[in-house]
This record gives sequence, structure tokens and C-alpha cells, in this order.
Amino acid sequence: MLTLDGLTKRYGDRVAVDDLSLTIRPGAVTGFLGPNGAGKSTTMRLILGLDHPTAGRALVKGRRYHEIPYPLRTVGALLDARAVHPNRSGRAHLRALARSNGIPARRVAEVIEAVGLAGAATRPAGALSLGMSQRLGIAAALLGDPEVLIFDEPVNGLDPDGVRWIRQLTRSLAGEGRTVLVSSHLMSEMQLTADHLVVIGRGRLLADAPLAEVVAGGTTAVVVRTPHAGDLAERLRAVGIGVERVGENELTATGASVERVGDLAFEAGIRLHRLGTREASLEQAYQELTARSVEYRATGTGV
Repeated sequence: MLTLDGLTKRYGDRVAVDDLSLTIRPGAVTGFLGPNGAGKSTTMRLILGLDHPTAGRALVKGRRYHEIPYPLRTVGALLDARAVHPNRSGRAHLRALARSNGIPARRVAEVIEAVGLAGAATRPAGALSLGMSQRLGIAAALLGDPEVLIFDEPVNGLDPDGVRWIRQLTRSLAGEGRTVLVSSHLMSEMQLTADHLVVIGRGRLLADAPLAEVVAGGTTAVVVRTPHAGDLAERLRAVGIGVERVGENELTATGASVERVGDLAFEAGIRLHRLGTREASLEQAYQELTARSVEYRATGTGV
């Protein structure tokens, strides 16, 4: 279990984490979401004792990280897959970690095999691809057979088989009763993986709820395809229905039912080629939750 109690981190005048309080429980994959600059990485660094909080505390199974005698046996983490001496082999890196935490040497071979690194374990870490570096980082996180696991963007650099493997691994670990926290920007993958979501923006908690509850909070839209999309958009807006043009002949409408949109099109003599609903997705719900918390936003599609 991870417990954050009033966790706050300031860097000068900037508040990176703002009075964050929540409990991340075992037996579920908890997705940790937020825009760039939201404070996710800082929060994970505070949990792992890599930064000191300005106020509040972060506890791993009721203790601060520095109070845990052999931390790798309690919490395993992947924050930066490249944080390995480039001239040291993956196997040597894992052996050093095992020795420092009183972990039997045989465990190194077990995790190398488990993450699919057997063919590359003797290569220098600096020669590994990003995907193989990710696997080495995951092996290090699993080394102490910990009850708590923290993964920051674990699918970076992985091919589709690797992405599916990570999904199965995290769900399997949670199924064993472990606490699993996964940070990611891939909404589609998170929707397939997470049971529970924690969403933050500008360091503040925006949501702490089961995945299904967060998705249900998103907006369901009516999707219309018609050769008269402009005329229909004008008609819908005239009665207060939100409209977004998706393409030349397609639009989405919010704030009205399929039946209402269909009736308005019929009354205006507008021929429809498609009329249906787009159910709320995690991506849609996430965008609505974080709309006011995006710190770094692009201003256009061209350069």
C-alpha cells in the first residue's frame, strides 16, 4: 500500500505537488495520469525518497522509503530505464543491486528470463535499445519480489508484443495482491490495463476513482455524417446543441440525444448518411478532466 498525506513539493515559487492525499491499494492496477508538468514524476520521486517533500509525507507500507532496511524487497520501481552505468552489463547491474539488498544471486537469472532479456544480459547497458533498457529496468524492479511496484511509462520503446506483455505482467502482479502504480500517457493502453485511476493536474488531485467511473463521467456524443454538414451544424447550434465539425461531411453533437438530432435534421430536410453515438472513452474523459490543467499546450498543427 502507498499512502500520500498532504504531500507537497515546491521548487522556489513553483508548486510541483500540491497537498496530495490518497491511498493506492493492493490488488489493483492503479493508473497515474496527468498532463506534462502535472507532478507525476515528482510524486513518484517523493515516494522513493529521491526528493524531499516541502510538506506532508509519502509512506510505503506505513514507512518512509529511507526507513525500509532493504528497500528493493519492499518496493520496486522503474523511473528511468537509462539510469544504468553504460559500460556495465545488464547482468552485472542486477547482481550489484541484489548484493546491496541481500537478495540471493539466483534471483538475477530468474528476472532476466522473466523479462525476456536472456539474449542481451551480457551486453553493456549503453548498447541496449530503449526497449531492452525498459526490460532491464523492469527486471530491476522485480528483483526483490516486492509487494509494491511503481512503473513510469513502462511501454516506452516496446514493440506491440512487449506492450501486451507489460499489460499482462502488471495485471498479473496486481492479481497476486501487490500494489501496482503505472504512469502513462497512452490512454488506450491504460483503458485496457488499469482498474483504478488517479488523475492530477498542476500538482492537484483531479480524480481518484475506478476506471469505469472515470470513463462514465465523459461526454457521449452523437456522430452524424451528411453531405449538408454545414447546414445541420447551423440548425443544431440555433437550438443550443454543441457541435464540432470532424470533417467535410461529418460532425459530432453534444447535449442532445440521437433522436433529437435526427428529428431536427428531418425537420430541416437534411439527408443523413450516418447517425449514431460515440460512447465516452478514457481519452475523452481525461481531456475533460484536465482541460484546465494543461500547462504546456501547442498552439497549432503547422510549423
